[in-house]
Amino acid sequence: MSTGLLALLDDVAALAKLAAASLDDTAALAMKAGGKATGIVIDDTAVTPRYVVGFTAERELPIIARIAKGSLVNKLLYLTPGALVLSALAPWSLTPLLMAGGAFLCFEGAHKVFEARARADGAATHADENALPETAVDEDARVASAVRTDMILSAEILAITLADVAERPLAQRAAVLVAVGLAMTVLVYGLVAAIVKADDLGVLLARASHAPLRALGRGLVRAMPALLRALASLGTVAMLWVGGGIVAHGLHALGLHAPDDALDALAALGARAPLAPGLASWLVGALAAALFGLAVGALVDAFVTRVGAPLVRRLRALRTGARTDASA
Repeated sequence: MSTGLLALLDDVAALAKLAAASLDDTAALAMKAGGKATGIVIDDTAVTPRYVVGFTAERELPIIARIAKGSLVNKLLYLTPGALVLSALAPWSLTPLLMAGGAFLCFEGAHKVFEARARADGAATHADENALPETAVDEDARVASAVRTDMILSAEILAITLADVAERPLAQRAAVLVAVGLAMTVLVYGLVAAIVKADDLGVLLARASHAPLRALGRGLVRAMPALLRALASLGTVAMLWVGGGIVAHGLHALGLHAPDDALDALAALGARAPLAPGLASWLVGALAAALFGLAVGALVDAFVTRVGAPLVRRLRALRTGARTDASA
């Protein structure tokens, strides 16, 4: 009996080690895949603070909490199950879908660049879809708009994650997607809450009895507008960098190697820098991917403006005409 008990304990210990190794592997995969979505996280963090503009300070955190809840619903109830079904039934569709999402990021980033250039010239011609009037509006409508924007960015985060674990077992894919979804939601909306309330902290510190704290508080209040502008610019660059890289990698997977090879060659040139070659390689590669993303975005923008929008207007006119004829 003692021999059988020892054998059973050995089996339990072996299973425990296997489970621990699997958990470690899943955690490592989640961290690696999540790191690749950093650019989208930056953009998500840059966009979300705009949705609390116009509300009282007491409503800022509750609104962010509502958006975060909607983000979790997006990721866990809709996007994760959908991604797992696609990976099981139509894995071939992941690369085209990922490329479509990357092209959308390029389009959004290019749109922001063109708008910023138009503003700099004093003749803005495009309206920023994310810019909201600085007046109190219906909270439910504002939250719904933020959750819709989050749906797009969350889909990209999970698509990037899924592409990195596509060959893993289904249970591990699900675990990684859930882990990344939870971690990214906590990270993004935790940062958003900290950014939104930083000026309140500055005001509080400015009233402190110690001069250094007062100086820190005044500096924090003055720095917040510049920080938000810098964060928005960084988010735009990150969208182009991530989107351009996704499209280039997708084209490589589909047999068109030139864009991805060119990005790799430029990153290799950066690696020849005498100081911090690793950092230089990353910066050059990211900049090259962002420029490629800007080119892709410009092409998509031209297509949407010259083909997509007129086609939609034509279809609407035909449908309106058909309804008029039917009613007559």
